[in-house]
Amino acid sequence: MSSSPESEWAIIHFGDDHNWWVEDLSDPLHWDLDRLGIIDPHQMAHVIDLCDSLRDYGFDPDVMDTAFFKFRIDEVKDDRWARIVRVRDSLLDAENDLFALPDVRDEEKGPYADFIEYATLFHVKMLNDILEFESNLTTENVGREIGERTVNESVDGRAVHFFHQITSILEYVPEGYELDLGDDTEIPKPNREDLTDLPDVDMVEDEKIEEDETMRWGDEDKEAGEYEEEDDQAEQESEVEKPRRGRPRKI
Repeated sequence: MSSSPESEWAIIHFGDDHNWWVEDLSDPLHWDLDRLGIIDPHQMAHVIDLCDSLRDYGFDPDVMDTAFFKFRIDEVKDDRWARIVRVRDSLLDAENDLFALPDVRDEEKGPYADFIEYATLFHVKMLNDILEFESNLTTENVGREIGERTVNESVDGRAVHFFHQITSILEYVPEGYELDLGDDTEIPKPNREDLTDLPDVDMVEDEKIEEDETMRWGDEDKEAGEYEEEDDQAEQESEVEKPRRGRPRKI
């Protein structure tokens, strides 16, 4: 699916699970906003590092890059809320400060679906090369096992965050085996306070956002601190505990 001028901004919040989630989006009609996760800069850096280990096996990082919409912090509202705006930068060239929203508008055939299938293929290829199996792993077997693990992890009705979906593939090792990818593969622990470390962030000091109100923070072309109400915006509900629609992808 080709890129378009959609999804120019988003309102995100830091959840109790220590992940970032989308609360509002400039193009909500083409997205399922029920527990829509977004990958923060530190998490994305970890994903890129894991994908780098697959390059020797033919992995093309551009497939990963085109699977995400990229955003930078525009404004911060206390330490749990932020407004982010779309940029056309590459994840591969950025200085580790981009949020990444998977393009899941088409969950079966879109760019993110292609990336997941592609990453699984090359991770399985690497495992078969590095580890000694009685018979080679297949993407079907790995996809089935990861899918079962995902179902077990989401039995409480919570959506599985995209970061955990990706790392469940790129860090997958069959039971009884170990895979040493070096000393720099520690999984990052997102922290809402990391927002203050990102560049060009305008702090907004007014009252805390109410989740049941409109999340639009004004036209991004206006000067910092100026906001205007969008009279034609439809009221949106924030059902934090509602699971994402659809089923886990079968790889």
